Amino acid sequence: MTSRKLATLLAAALAAAAAGAADLPRLPGALKLPQGGDSPGVVTFNHDMHVDFAKPSCVACHPRLFSILGRPASRSPKATTHEAMERGEACGACHARTAFDFGDCTMCHAM
Repeated sequence: MTSRKLATLLAAALAAAAAGAADLPRLPGALKLPQGGDSPGVVTFNHDMHVDFAKPSCVACHPRLFSILGRPASRSPKATTHEAMERGEACGACHARTAFDFGDCTMCHAM
């Protein structure tokens, strides 16, 4: 994916986020995910890029894919691997299936 196409997609997502934000509870801020040993760069997860504003639902991911209860706020999530994601774990439950695939590392990783 070209950087221009990525910028267009991000702008559209941000516009949708701004339009739908009034209807949602306050979403958590950016979450820097733990970096594994072979990771090409840090991944920062943004809730507002993953919420369907037409039918917002936290239960699409919580707690089935990502536990949020019973974990101290100071403890970050564990690192995941591409191998695990390719099996459908964590981000791989959607990415490489219904959302964009893992072909462009810069879609997730800051390099």
